[in-house]
This record gives sequence, structure tokens and C-alpha cells, in this order.
Amino acid sequence: MRENAGPPDGRHSSKLDLRGIARRAMTERSLLPDFTGAAMQQVARLTEVVAEAAAAATGLRDLRDRLWVSIDNDDSLDLDQLSVAEPLAAGAVKVYVAIADVDALVAKGSAVDDHARANTTSVYTAAQIFPMLPEKLSTDLTSLRQDVDRAAIVIELTVASDGVISDSDVYRAAVRNRAKLAYNGVAAWLEGTGPAPAPVTAVKGVDEQLRIQDRVAQLLRARRLEHGALTLETVEARAVFDHETLTDLVPERRNRAKDLIEDLMIAANGVTARFLEARKIPSLRRVLRSPERWAKIVELAASLGERLPPEPSNAALEAFLKHRCAADPERFVDLSVSVVKLLGRGEYAVEQPGQTPIGHFALALRDYTHSTAPNRRFPDLITQRLIKCALANDKRAYSNGELGALASHCTEQEDNATKVERTVRKSAAALLLSSHVGETFEALVTGANSKGTWVRIAHPAAEGMLVRGTEGVDVGDKLQVKLVSTNFVRGFIDFARA
Repeated sequence: MRENAGPPDGRHSSKLDLRGIARRAMTERSLLPDFTGAAMQQVARLTEVVAEAAAAATGLRDLRDRLWVSIDNDDSLDLDQLSVAEPLAAGAVKVYVAIADVDALVAKGSAVDDHARANTTSVYTAAQIFPMLPEKLSTDLTSLRQDVDRAAIVIELTVASDGVISDSDVYRAAVRNRAKLAYNGVAAWLEGTGPAPAPVTAVKGVDEQLRIQDRVAQLLRARRLEHGALTLETVEARAVFDHETLTDLVPERRNRAKDLIEDLMIAANGVTARFLEARKIPSLRRVLRSPERWAKIVELAASLGERLPPEPSNAALEAFLKHRCAADPERFVDLSVSVVKLLGRGEYAVEQPGQTPIGHFALALRDYTHSTAPNRRFPDLITQRLIKCALANDKRAYSNGELGALASHCTEQEDNATKVERTVRKSAAALLLSSHVGETFEALVTGANSKGTWVRIAHPAAEGMLVRGTEGVDVGDKLQVKLVSTNFVRGFIDFARA
């Protein structure tokens, strides 16, 4: 059993305590918690005038008159994408997705780009956000803020009434966000459980825009599900603070507005991958390989009285998930967590023109990249530069060797960022559980390998190590566990099988 340790001096933890843990975890995982002086000097020289000049650059289409809207988290300022939709004949809809042109202000090889390339992602901890780009960029000059002109990469797709993407294009344009919206407010309105958010009623036509986008997003989702895309529901815990004191970890679930954006972005990412392929440009694909632990997924299904084929099939797995969600909705999140663990993690891989794609098993997609969040993910910025090369018929932005090294590096750093976020969540959970040592909880086994066995409890949302009673335990098992110790400093929560 690992040593027991509470908050410093026995106090309730403040954000300051958790920030210290977050910064230590960043350093231990080869992530940079701070920007260099050179990067900050580079940003200091940039102004709103520079950003507006980028939006007025020669050759950009002028789409600023469209009813562009953004939908993101309530407190998000690093707005990466906008969307707008145009009804066509026979139930078809033309969708436009605008992606912030970060490359216009962050040149390859610059000090800011070097930092972004090192970390490859923004890191979102319970105590502090470590942005990939300095905030003057990500939340201001490269953010698609409301009522300002911005340069963008526009991904245009025509969606037929059956959800098939019948036509698409990618080009540069100037755009203007007409309404900054938040997931929870839009979701409540779309689901009929709340009023329209103020920005929806403030700008004429935005309400109808959202209805159209919601409808086309559901068509796109239905089409993916027909091809075997997996319906998985996982829950992340959001830290709640009373001023500087942590008071709770609240699970955050998906909603209709999140689904809307997810569906449009998945479609846009597919269009981008095919666009680069058609122009014979290598691409950095986001892939999820056919699961190596399929036999364990088959065993998990069998334990619930269900049958899956001996060979991996996303269509069969989706049918199983759909049936279980209907049969036992209260435990579907637990089942989803188990399946996600057994599927393995996604990764980045270089695809050369003409190469057979690896594809994305969970999304049931042949062509998929990451392109819609260049303020937050470096692979998206790489893709943006590849798009610009394709549009300009210019030399490649990256050599094959660079892309290969970046694919491995981005995969590794994404994994490191996930571990940092998990470490801080565990420290927060250890604090909340420190007064419950000796109590018994219902738990789900979420991981079992040579490094240890891990279990998750629901209230508060927390994961810890099973330090005693691991014999015969595997992913997906449900156990009674006793909390035996917590270590706030190291983020350790230790359970024993009850």
C-alpha cells in the first residue's frame, strides 16, 4: 500500500495547491508549463490590426455576411470553429465550417510554433489550463471571436436528405462570428427544457440556423451509425470551486449541442482528409486500429448474455452497445468505459497519397484527420499548413520524415497530456475522499495490466488503484471495494477488494 498523505498542513486544498501539482506533472511528462521569453516577445508584437489584415488578405473569399455562430463550453474563449448552413432543394443542406487560420499569425519554425510543437496540445487540468498557444493568440487574435473579422479555412459540404455528403470543397475565406453560444444553453433550448439563449434571440435568423444545423447533424450521425460507428458515452469530471477551495467533482455528460458540433466536425475532418488525398498531399490521419483485445470485448458481451463474432466488427459492436443502452441505461457509461479501454487509444499516422487508409474503427470512417481545432491541437495546425500547400500548388509544408516524426511525437504528447489531466483529477478526488477512508464503494474495473489494476467509483467521480484482491480481476468486472488510503500530493487513491 502506498503512503497516506493529505493536503498541505491538513488544510482543504486550494487552486494554488492543485496548480503546483499540475505544474510538477507537466514537467515530469515532458510538457512545458510556461512559454519562453522569445515566444512572448513574438506575441507582444502582434496586434488586432495584424489579425484584421490577415482577414483582408488578397485571394480570400468574403463570407462575413453569413450567419456564422460558434458553440463551445460556457467559459471557452479559444474559439476554433464557426458553422452556418444553407437549405437546398430536395431536403439537402450546404454546411460551411470555418476554422481559425492560426497559421496566418503563427509561422512554422517561430518561437510560438516551437512551443506548440513541443507540447502538441492544450492541457486542461482541474486547477489550470496550459494553452498550446499564448492566450493573446488563442483567446484573442486567432480566436473566432464574436463581431470581429477573421481569416479562416472554410470546409464546405453538401449533405443530401439521406445524410450522404454529395459534394465538398475547401478554401480560404474571411468570416465574422455573429453569435457566441454555449453548449448547455443551446442544448436546453434544442431539447425543449430551457429558453433560447440571449444571443439566439438577439440576431435575426440565428434560431433557424441552429435548427437547420441540428437537423443536418442528426442526418450525418444516423448515416455513420448505419456504417457501424460506435455509440459510446464516457463521463469526465469537472472540478467545482468555492472561490479557491475545491468542493466537488461533477460528471459532465454529452448533450444535443455537443453532438451537433461533434457531428459537423467529424464530417469536416473527413472532407479535409479526402481533399488532401485528391491533391496527392500526404496527410496526418487520426486513426484507431482494429482492436487487438477483441476477444476480451467478446467475453465482456458474453458476460451480459450477448454474442459478438470472433473477428472485429464495428457494426456488430454497435448493435451490442445499442441493445445494452436500451436494456440497462444506468450502467451504460460503465460499459462504455470498459469498451473504450479495450478498444485501445487513437493515434496519429502519416498517410501517403494512394495508400490504403488505416481508418478509424470507432467512427467507422475510412478517411479521418484532425483539422478543426488549430488553437488547441498541433496536428490540426499541421493539417492547416498542408491544406494551404494544396491550395497554392506549392511545395510541401513538411517532408515525409518530418511528418512521420511528428505523428509519433503528437501521439506521445497527447498521451502525456491525458496523464497530466488524470493526475490532477486524482489529486482533486483524493482530497474529496480523504475523509472517507475505510468506507466501501461499488466500483468498475477500468484497467488491468502489468502496471496495476484500476477501478472507478461514481461519487465522487474518481479512479484509483486496486492494491489488494486483484487475482482474477479484469476490465469490466464490478467489485465491492474499500478505500484504504489517499495521497493528495501524488494523486494516489488506493482501494482493496472488499
